[in-house]
Amino acid sequence: MTNAADIPEISIGSDMIRLGQFLKLADLIDTGGEAKEAIIQGFVSVNGEQEFRRGRQLHDGDIVELDDRAVRVRP
Repeated sequence: MTNAADIPEISIGSDMIRLGQFLKLADLIDTGGEAKEAIIQGFVSVNGEQEFRRGRQLHDGDIVELDDRAVRVRP
């Protein structure tokens, strides 16, 4: 995992966003189909734990990782 101070933050404009949507918003992935595949294949983690639910709700401070990139959720 990247040093916490070096993790870029992405504002979601609300209190919650679903994982599949956030992956696209943060430009970690291009399409919903790619997001679904990355999640199903276990390439995505939230707060250091592998996540397999595309509908997982993300909140302020959650850290999403895909490959070698990490992004923090901000409202």
